[in-house]
Amino acid sequence: MTVDLKTPVVVGIGVATQREDDPLRAREPLDLMLDAARRAASDTGSDGARVLAGVDRIAVPKGRWRYQNPASELARAIGAKQAVTVLASVGVLQQTLLGDVCQRIAEGEIGSALVVGGDAGYRILRSKIHGVPLTERQQDDVPDETFSPLDELRHPAELRAGMKMPVGLYAIIESAYRKQKGWSVDAHRDRLAAMYSRFSEIAAQNPAAWKRAPVAPDAIRNASERNPMQAFPYTKLHCSTWNVDQAGALLFCSASKAEALGIPRTQWIYPVASTESNHMVQVSARTDLAGCPGAGIAGRAALDAADLRASDVELIDLYTCFPIAVETYAAALGLPVTRDLTVTGAMPFAGGPYNNYVLQATCRMVDLLRQGQGRYGLVSSVSGILTKQGFGLWSTQPGPKGFVLEDVTAVVAREVRTKEILEESRSDGVVAGYTVLYGPSQTPRGVVVADIDGGRAVAHTEDRALVAQMESIEFCGAKIRLRDAGTFAMAT
Repeated sequence: MTVDLKTPVVVGIGVATQREDDPLRAREPLDLMLDAARRAASDTGSDGARVLAGVDRIAVPKGRWRYQNPASELARAIGAKQAVTVLASVGVLQQTLLGDVCQRIAEGEIGSALVVGGDAGYRILRSKIHGVPLTERQQDDVPDETFSPLDELRHPAELRAGMKMPVGLYAIIESAYRKQKGWSVDAHRDRLAAMYSRFSEIAAQNPAAWKRAPVAPDAIRNASERNPMQAFPYTKLHCSTWNVDQAGALLFCSASKAEALGIPRTQWIYPVASTESNHMVQVSARTDLAGCPGAGIAGRAALDAADLRASDVELIDLYTCFPIAVETYAAALGLPVTRDLTVTGAMPFAGGPYNNYVLQATCRMVDLLRQGQGRYGLVSSVSGILTKQGFGLWSTQPGPKGFVLEDVTAVVAREVRTKEILEESRSDGVVAGYTVLYGPSQTPRGVVVADIDGGRAVAHTEDRALVAQMESIEFCGAKIRLRDAGTFAMAT
């Protein structure tokens, strides 16, 4: 098979995991990233040291560490003195980094690149349990390039209602989606539990998964001491497990450089397309609270690069931070949730290292494609509370149109409708979405997003009877009255 010399190819993948209970013995995130990079180099089947030393660009998504420019530390460690260093802030799609290096290779700007990231959440957790302060090496130089998001993810009204963590906002979208589909609260909870139980079974077959034991649906659905409710209807096992120590790395080359390095074609996997939308709308301002038009637009753009339908793609990994991300993406692509929608086993079970899961999922996807489990694999990305959407399409063969990079932000912006968020209204309204927030030392708090006075309002309650009602019946469509200090009661 003849391949254009500038065609980008993945030539090496590497993952690294540690589970060290003593935080003083646990290695820091940068060490895990370096392990993953070296494993990716070894995976090429060529001279790994030579491959790494020739890397032209090193890109890293930001984790919960304090390093200012980890790519430069990695460059020094692997001998890539000429590498341009890149840091992507939280809020930038992880797919953006993958698409960026592929495009630069396809245009002949660079010959090879390393995309690597990781986090040590388990190390952080163990340090808190033991009361041991963590140290990290000083790393203060400035990246050559920094990718940053443009907009704030949360509206002040959402923050005042207690929505400091993403889980509550995702659960609100979930309630609107359930109402739109006409499912009862109980039936929907059963549906989510069954889907995530299947994910746990897939994780059990993934050698790199953090948790490798299948979990029964009831154990996921129902709150317990080990599986507390986070934001109704989401228990802990519906949510990404970010207290993990995991890193992932992908090595890219042009076809010509891969040939020059003696990397066998059996190791090559082709990036066919990278698509994304970065049109941001805060959750409460979305007219269609249950919809995610960007997923359909960006997803179809990726599939069109190979003239495919979603049903033609053998391997799928949809971003699984919370169930609604899976449901809306599957619906937008026309995929039933009864088919397998993850190759890792999903973030609650495989692990969701902070701001790095897409790299872990793409490594797993490349591995499965090499094993012959399909010709095409599709990996999705989410950022900005289901605002930003991204897709990477990967294949065992070159794309018929070469590598396709497409930003569909402007198209999505034309499709999305918004409502003004009103902060001072005292009128009656109708609930568009809702949840009940839980915390270790927090009284359960009901939060609603309501249609009111032609706009939207965000309000909360800690009335126990009302909170219990919100968990027992469909509260979307309920009539409420806004009161002082951002609270609400049932309308009379």
